[in-house]
Amino acid sequence: MTDTSPTAVPDEPDGIAAFKHAFRRHAAGVVVITALTPEGKPVGFTATSLASLAAVPPLATFNMARVASAWPAIANTEFVAIQTMGVRTRHLAERMSGDHDLRFDGDHWYVGPHGLPILKGVTSWMTGHIVERLEVANNAVIVVQIDEGALGEPDDALLYHERTYLRPGDAV
Repeated sequence: MTDTSPTAVPDEPDGIAAFKHAFRRHAAGVVVITALTPEGKPVGFTATSLASLAAVPPLATFNMARVASAWPAIANTEFVAIQTMGVRTRHLAERMSGDHDLRFDGDHWYVGPHGLPILKGVTSWMTGHIVERLEVANNAVIVVQIDEGALGEPDDALLYHERTYLRPGDAV
Protein backbone atom coordinates (compact mmCIF):
# COMPACT_ATOMS: atom_id res chain seq x y z
CA MET A 1 0.00 0.00 0.00
CA THR A 2 1.29 3.47 -0.92
CA ASP A 3 1.35 6.19 1.72
CA THR A 4 -0.52 9.20 0.32
CA SER A 5 -0.49 11.30 3.47
CA PRO A 6 0.75 14.89 3.07
CA THR A 7 4.33 15.70 3.91
CA ALA A 8 4.75 18.12 6.80
CA VAL A 9 6.65 21.32 6.12
CA PRO A 10 9.08 22.34 8.86
CA ASP A 11 9.18 25.84 10.32
CA GLU A 12 5.49 26.61 9.71
CA PRO A 13 3.00 27.07 12.56
CA ASP A 14 0.33 24.38 12.91
CA GLY A 15 -2.21 24.49 10.13
CA ILE A 16 -0.60 27.25 8.07
CA ALA A 17 1.58 24.96 5.97
CA ALA A 18 -1.29 22.55 5.39
CA PHE A 19 -3.56 25.42 4.37
CA LYS A 20 -1.05 26.98 1.96
CA HIS A 21 -0.17 23.70 0.29
CA ALA A 22 -3.77 22.51 -0.02
CA PHE A 23 -4.96 25.74 -1.64
CA ARG A 24 -2.00 25.85 -4.04
CA ARG A 25 -3.23 22.49 -5.32
CA HIS A 26 -6.85 23.60 -5.47
CA ALA A 27 -7.37 24.94 -8.98
CA ALA A 28 -9.64 27.96 -9.08
CA GLY A 29 -11.20 30.08 -11.78
CA VAL A 30 -9.83 33.59 -12.24
CA VAL A 31 -11.88 36.79 -12.11
CA VAL A 32 -11.14 40.47 -11.87
CA ILE A 33 -13.16 42.66 -9.53
CA THR A 34 -13.34 46.36 -10.36
CA ALA A 35 -14.85 49.34 -8.57
CA LEU A 36 -14.46 53.08 -8.17
CA THR A 37 -12.98 55.06 -5.31
CA PRO A 38 -15.20 57.78 -3.79
CA GLU A 39 -13.27 60.20 -6.06
CA GLY A 40 -14.19 58.16 -9.15
CA LYS A 41 -10.79 56.56 -9.76
CA PRO A 42 -10.93 52.97 -11.09
CA VAL A 43 -9.51 50.20 -8.91
CA GLY A 44 -9.37 46.46 -9.45
CA PHE A 45 -7.75 43.22 -8.45
CA THR A 46 -7.47 39.61 -9.52
CA ALA A 47 -9.32 37.06 -7.41
CA THR A 48 -9.82 33.32 -7.31
CA SER A 49 -12.45 33.33 -4.57
CA LEU A 50 -15.59 34.02 -6.62
CA ALA A 51 -18.48 31.76 -5.63
CA SER A 52 -22.14 31.55 -6.48
CA LEU A 53 -24.24 32.00 -3.34
CA ALA A 54 -27.79 31.87 -4.75
CA ALA A 55 -29.61 32.01 -8.07
CA VAL A 56 -32.71 33.77 -6.71
CA PRO A 57 -31.88 36.48 -5.93
CA PRO A 58 -28.62 36.24 -7.91
CA LEU A 59 -25.91 36.50 -5.26
CA ALA A 60 -22.16 36.00 -5.59
CA THR A 61 -19.35 36.27 -3.06
CA PHE A 62 -15.67 37.02 -3.23
CA ASN A 63 -13.00 37.40 -0.57
CA MET A 64 -10.22 39.92 -0.21
CA ALA A 65 -7.60 41.06 2.23
CA ARG A 66 -8.45 44.30 4.02
CA VAL A 67 -4.84 45.40 3.49
CA ALA A 68 -5.25 45.18 -0.30
CA SER A 69 -4.88 48.44 -2.22
CA ALA A 70 -8.48 48.08 -3.51
CA TRP A 71 -10.00 47.53 -0.04
CA PRO A 72 -10.74 51.21 0.75
CA ALA A 73 -12.76 51.45 -2.47
CA ILE A 74 -14.60 48.15 -1.89
CA ALA A 75 -15.30 49.17 1.71
CA ASN A 76 -16.87 52.46 0.60
CA THR A 77 -18.63 51.73 -2.67
CA GLU A 78 -22.08 50.48 -3.53
CA PHE A 79 -21.32 48.83 -6.89
CA VAL A 80 -18.69 46.43 -8.25
CA ALA A 81 -18.05 44.69 -11.55
CA ILE A 82 -17.03 41.02 -11.69
CA GLN A 83 -15.30 39.84 -14.84
CA THR A 84 -14.52 36.22 -15.71
CA MET A 85 -11.21 35.66 -17.40
CA GLY A 86 -10.23 33.29 -20.19
CA VAL A 87 -6.85 32.27 -21.55
CA ARG A 88 -6.89 35.21 -24.00
CA THR A 89 -7.18 37.66 -21.09
CA ARG A 90 -4.44 36.15 -18.94
CA HIS A 91 -2.39 39.31 -19.49
CA LEU A 92 -5.19 41.32 -17.88
CA ALA A 93 -5.36 38.98 -14.88
CA GLU A 94 -1.61 39.43 -14.47
CA ARG A 95 -1.88 43.22 -14.88
CA MET A 96 -4.63 43.40 -12.23
CA SER A 97 -2.45 41.49 -9.78
CA GLY A 98 0.53 43.75 -10.43
CA ASP A 99 1.36 47.36 -9.55
CA HIS A 100 -1.93 49.00 -8.53
CA ASP A 101 -0.85 52.35 -10.00
CA LEU A 102 -0.57 50.80 -13.49
CA ARG A 103 -3.67 48.59 -13.57
CA PHE A 104 -5.77 51.04 -15.58
CA ASP A 105 -3.07 52.65 -17.73
CA GLY A 106 -3.98 51.97 -21.35
CA ASP A 107 -7.05 51.22 -23.43
CA HIS A 108 -7.77 47.68 -22.17
CA TRP A 109 -10.96 48.79 -20.40
CA TYR A 110 -14.03 50.95 -20.89
CA VAL A 111 -16.63 52.63 -18.69
CA GLY A 112 -19.60 50.36 -18.04
CA PRO A 113 -22.78 50.55 -15.96
CA HIS A 114 -22.56 52.80 -12.88
CA GLY A 115 -19.30 54.16 -14.31
CA LEU A 116 -17.53 50.89 -13.40
CA PRO A 117 -14.44 49.84 -15.31
CA ILE A 118 -15.08 46.81 -17.55
CA LEU A 119 -12.10 45.00 -19.06
CA LYS A 120 -12.12 44.32 -22.80
CA GLY A 121 -12.14 40.73 -24.04
CA VAL A 122 -13.45 39.04 -20.87
CA THR A 123 -15.63 35.94 -21.20
CA SER A 124 -18.39 37.60 -19.17
CA TRP A 125 -19.00 40.53 -16.88
CA MET A 126 -21.58 41.25 -14.23
CA THR A 127 -22.29 44.34 -12.19
CA GLY A 128 -24.01 44.36 -8.88
CA HIS A 129 -24.52 46.12 -5.63
CA ILE A 130 -22.85 45.07 -2.40
CA VAL A 131 -25.37 43.74 0.11
CA GLU A 132 -22.96 42.58 2.81
CA ARG A 133 -19.36 43.00 3.91
CA LEU A 134 -18.29 40.48 6.52
CA GLU A 135 -14.97 41.32 8.12
CA VAL A 136 -13.12 38.20 9.28
CA ALA A 137 -9.65 38.61 10.83
CA ASN A 138 -7.69 40.76 8.33
CA ASN A 139 -9.97 39.79 5.44
CA ALA A 140 -13.49 40.32 4.18
CA VAL A 141 -16.21 38.32 2.47
CA ILE A 142 -18.16 40.52 0.08
CA VAL A 143 -21.70 39.54 -0.96
CA VAL A 144 -22.94 41.07 -4.21
CA GLN A 145 -26.44 40.97 -5.70
CA ILE A 146 -26.01 40.83 -9.47
CA ASP A 147 -28.00 43.47 -11.37
CA GLU A 148 -26.89 42.98 -14.97
CA GLY A 149 -24.17 41.56 -17.18
CA ALA A 150 -23.16 40.26 -20.58
CA LEU A 151 -21.28 37.42 -22.21
CA GLY A 152 -18.08 37.97 -24.15
CA GLU A 153 -16.54 35.67 -26.72
CA PRO A 154 -16.06 32.04 -25.63
CA ASP A 155 -12.54 31.14 -24.52
CA ASP A 156 -10.75 28.36 -22.68
CA ALA A 157 -11.04 28.72 -18.91
CA LEU A 158 -8.22 30.43 -17.07
CA LEU A 159 -7.27 28.64 -13.88
CA TYR A 160 -4.89 29.51 -11.09
CA HIS A 161 -3.05 26.45 -9.76
CA GLU A 162 0.31 25.95 -8.06
CA ARG A 163 0.97 29.72 -8.26
CA THR A 164 0.55 29.92 -12.03
CA TYR A 165 -2.15 30.71 -14.57
CA LEU A 166 -3.03 27.91 -16.98
CA ARG A 167 -5.80 26.36 -19.05
CA PRO A 168 -7.39 23.05 -18.05
CA GLY A 169 -5.17 20.21 -19.20
CA ASP A 170 -1.90 22.18 -19.17
CA ALA A 171 0.94 20.53 -17.27
CA VAL A 172 1.99 22.25 -14.06
